[in-house]
Amino acid sequence: MATAVIATIGEDRPGLVNELSELVVRLNLNIEDSRMAVLAGEFAVLMSVAGEDALLDELEQQLTALCADSGLAHLFRRSTQRAAEDTLACQARVTAMDHPGIVNRIAGFFSSRGINIRELNTETEHAAHTGTPIFNLTLTVELPAHTNAATLASAFEAFCDEHGLDGTLRSD
Repeated sequence: MATAVIATIGEDRPGLVNELSELVVRLNLNIEDSRMAVLAGEFAVLMSVAGEDALLDELEQQLTALCADSGLAHLFRRSTQRAAEDTLACQARVTAMDHPGIVNRIAGFFSSRGINIRELNTETEHAAHTGTPIFNLTLTVELPAHTNAATLASAFEAFCDEHGLDGTLRSD
């Protein structure tokens, strides 16, 4: 069984998910994992599709044609599963008044410690009474086996305090 990761983006409209998933099903392939969201009016799709090599080749060709007809941009990349590592998953949550650089600072904190970010989601909302833009971030990191989760959580909270962020890090 082979796997490919597909990314598509285009103007949001009804039926996009149906068109993409129909193409996959018609080729007898399986969507194993996906993320889909409207961001600034554009519909973005990430999906992992599994099946026979020849069918994935056909998917790549048909996806190119579909995207050309639909005005979508896309990427198609063959993938291999990473070997399982001895890691501990932890979730971080950060809230702050919105300003540039928050994602970069958080990513830098983990990167400087050799910690992989597995998933990251952000959104901005407005405070109910003041209308102030509030930034919310949630992420999942993979701690190497030798990392002390409690020590890292304390360091992360201190880092957040230092940068005017309200942040926590918890293990599963």
